[in-house]
Amino acid sequence: MSSHLPAPTLTEALAAGTVVLDGGMSNQLRSAGHDLGGALWSARLLAERPEALTEAHLAYFEAGADVAITGSYQATFEGFARQGVGHEETVRLLGLSVELAREAARRARARGVGRPLWVAASAGPYGAMLADGSEYRGRYGLGVDELERFHRPRLEVLAAARPDVLALETVPDTDEAAALLRAVRGLGVPAWLSYSVAGDRTRAGQPLAEAFALAAEADEIVAVGVNCCAPRDVDAAVVTAARVTGKPVVVYPNSGESWDAEARDWTGRPSFTAEQVQGWRESGARLIGGCCRVGPAEIAAIARTLNRAA
Repeated sequence: MSSHLPAPTLTEALAAGTVVLDGGMSNQLRSAGHDLGGALWSARLLAERPEALTEAHLAYFEAGADVAITGSYQATFEGFARQGVGHEETVRLLGLSVELAREAARRARARGVGRPLWVAASAGPYGAMLADGSEYRGRYGLGVDELERFHRPRLEVLAAARPDVLALETVPDTDEAAALLRAVRGLGVPAWLSYSVAGDRTRAGQPLAEAFALAAEADEIVAVGVNCCAPRDVDAAVVTAARVTGKPVVVYPNSGESWDAEARDWTGRPSFTAEQVQGWRESGARLIGGCCRVGPAEIAAIARTLNRAA
């Protein structure tokens, strides 16, 4: 009989301390030379180059991340169908996204990474499927029932692949949050709910206190917070999320650069620094990482900062 204790669940780890998330998937894939053109973005590599996703996850695990967020952000039945991919193949690809992250964790352990590692199955908002920037505006003209019908089938498939947590991320408004909270009921997998914000409001303009309050009584939600936003918007959001919900807070902002939709490129200078994360932790953040343009070097610096402060 093994003398090793079983690894803690992510929920248990959050109760005990701080967990480091990974960084941006798309920037890591692009830095490795992969083409992410087209409406599927990183999700196209689930079919074309799945090994590339495993390598990207592995780079973050080795840098110090405890959680890999899968490459399924833009993987939806509707989005794949537009590219000629059928229902059964989409089911396979969604499940594969979780297995690729699991394989990266196995390789990381084989290379000497001894800490617990977890997998978060990414579910992006409806606007990510549209591939027109709608996830940064929200207000799609759809009701909560319609949005729930969109999200539930994909979440069922992802949950069946048994990730440690579902990452309901880059949510732009409260209608979509309400739909997602309905859609995760009964799936048997915990989830975090993370908004994309601008200042003290969701991208659609609702006050963050109102937005976070939706998740306060949802047993399935183990953390609430923000992602894919400017670092300057994190501080107040962490305080509000912790105060309103009493739950651990998840934060993973962008680098601070700005996306130019017409040029399809990033402009400006990064403002994200590892030193910021200690203040976030003191305010209640327990899952901390980065989103777009935050790479393994920044995740390694976050891990070092949090370990020093532990």
